[in-house]
Amino acid sequence: MRQLPNIMTASRVPCLFIIAALIAWDTRWAATIAFAVFMLAAVTDYLDGWLARRLGVVSNFGKLMDALTDKILNVGLFIFLLVYPIGKPLLPTWCVFLVVVILVRELLITGLRLVAASSRFILAAERSGKIKTVLQIFVITLLLFVLAARRDWGWDTPLIQHLHQAAYVAFGMATLLTVSSGAGYLVKYWHIFMGEPSPSDKAS
Repeated sequence: MRQLPNIMTASRVPCLFIIAALIAWDTRWAATIAFAVFMLAAVTDYLDGWLARRLGVVSNFGKLMDALTDKILNVGLFIFLLVYPIGKPLLPTWCVFLVVVILVRELLITGLRLVAASSRFILAAERSGKIKTVLQIFVITLLLFVLAARRDWGWDTPLIQHLHQAAYVAFGMATLLTVSSGAGYLVKYWHIFMGEPSPSDKAS
């Protein structure tokens, strides 16, 4: 039971491959199952932290892996949705730039966290970072819902088209927030990235 939060955190990685396989599998109800699996993964993003605090088993491993698995799931799906479904991907070509920007940001922040961890200093997630993760999840939720509606339920109404367009707008907002939160994170912890003493250490 005490390992359940870490198991829930780690489960988001295989969820990426399950969702990708379901999207690539062009058969009835596969897209709906992919949507349901992503919803389950999104719920674990909240439940693992809540359960760890409830059980009193908050750990450095959990803090690092929680942020890392979020990045793997979300960025992995963004990349995948640039290509799939074949012939009519959910993300248009111009979104490649946005995905690259998000990927670079996430790699930089992950690198910063690993450098800090090597010095036994665990960087907690900032509020802005949590909000950008929620917004990224919202974008993927909209995209997978649109795919399920069109492929499985036969819905291609103006509402579904508007939801698809709304996902693009939300994706742009998520990218801006991803960049701004990452910049703030780097500025705040740049001394760790460069191996320098913190401002408080210099003052003392």
